[in-house]
Amino acid sequence: MSKQFKRTLITSALPYANGPVHIGHLAGVYVPADIYARYLRLKGEEVLFIGGSDEHGVPITIRARKEGVTPQDIVDRYHQLIKKSFEEFGITFDIYSRTTSDIHKKTASDFFRKLYDDGKFIEQESEQYYDEEARQFLADRYITGTCPHCGNENAYGDQCEQCGTSLSPTDLINPKSTLSGSVPVMRPTKHWYLPLDQHEAWLRQWILEDHKEWKANVYGQCKSWLDLGLQPRAVSRDLDWGVPVPVEGAEGKVLYVWFDAPIGYISNTKELLPNDWEKWWKDEDTKLVHFIGKDNIVFHCIVFPAMLKAEGSFILPENVPANEFLNLENDKISTSRNWAV
Repeated sequence: MSKQFKRTLITSALPYANGPVHIGHLAGVYVPADIYARYLRLKGEEVLFIGGSDEHGVPITIRARKEGVTPQDIVDRYHQLIKKSFEEFGITFDIYSRTTSDIHKKTASDFFRKLYDDGKFIEQESEQYYDEEARQFLADRYITGTCPHCGNENAYGDQCEQCGTSLSPTDLINPKSTLSGSVPVMRPTKHWYLPLDQHEAWLRQWILEDHKEWKANVYGQCKSWLDLGLQPRAVSRDLDWGVPVPVEGAEGKVLYVWFDAPIGYISNTKELLPNDWEKWWKDEDTKLVHFIGKDNIVFHCIVFPAMLKAEGSFILPENVPANEFLNLENDKISTSRNWAV
């Protein structure tokens, strides 16, 4: 017999604040989450529906540079636009906040520091491209060069958009910095990693044995990752936009957006219920449900649960409904199409 919970915490994927929300987002994530929240409320159950904007990361800095404004200008513009779109569409969040809020910065910093102090990270030094003219390490998207597979001369350090091949910056032929146009050099840099491989055993039991009821696409993608073997994942990066890494010697480094963003669910709950938030995140009688798109399955089913487990006091999600692409006119809707609302 399945467990009976006293309350349900619903989160929906945090839309990235560098463009408008579109109909695929609404149909795939927010309308289903809203229907579920309304259904539980009509039944008289205790429910909380948490939303917010994801406002850190490299794409925002790239857009800001192209427009000649600050990253804060970009996220301020799109946070308000997205929030207004949800309000006009009637999505009934209990709170819709953002990851540039002061409470989020403190929550994310405290979360990192707890894991750091408990020895839950590993420290590694690696060689990364550095722009000597711009005086900064380069994120993958700030490096372009020739794709070794198809010869496209404008491939990025993470992907060639002509042939679709995933790349690393060192794969590129004749790499150059998009910041200064100069040829970058390799320099050592230190980062902290979440050792996902150390969590593989319990994740395999928890997902593959204890949650066989999850949707086939969610279960299948998790199984694929687990079968391939999990690897340590960096939780910090060299960037000037994000939550600063709160340890000595980490100047110029911020929390990686994949680590920072899901903590937004927690910080937004704290913002709404500063004196009562722990009941929703640390009480075993709370059912946690993440509504997401297919691209976020691994982060919500493997990475975020590993973060919560490593911290030691949080509950884990009971279900992660994830939808595939929405089809319209016999074609999948993507953010490159004009489906903004």
